[in-house]
Amino acid sequence: MTTKTQGLEAEWLLLQNQFDVYEKYSLVIKLVSVIVLCAFYWLNSVTAFAVMILLILWLQDAIWKTFQSRITPRLLMLEQAMRVEHTQEKAAEDNLAMLPCQFNSQYALSRPSQLGLIKEYGLQALRPTIAFPHGVLVTLAIMMFVVIA
Repeated sequence: MTTKTQGLEAEWLLLQNQFDVYEKYSLVIKLVSVIVLCAFYWLNSVTAFAVMILLILWLQDAIWKTFQSRITPRLLMLEQAMRVEHTQEKAAEDNLAMLPCQFNSQYALSRPSQLGLIKEYGLQALRPTIAFPHGVLVTLAIMMFVVIA
């Protein structure tokens, strides 16, 4: 195994571990949202404030998942480079973009504008794996708020 391959594998392991951590905390945010709605319901105080808290948690989850999604392209590149390294060692050496530990530099080159970031967060919020349970909880909170009001 070459030093480059070792570097690629070390970077992949680090990024994959970070990707998994983001996933775990996204699930924690979803669980907190369920607990928040239940708490407001038990206190019989589902108000516009409760709806706003749920919307904030939904947006926070979308932002969190956006950070996670930035890791995916680099993981895929690393995996491809490792495949190439194993099949055609010379071809992988000529690929300067696949130097290990280039995640932040690579992201800086493709970072969107402020409006692009807002759009990226919004699109993440609409992904089914993020919208559930947030969309359901917000809908329930609004329905409870309307009934109580």
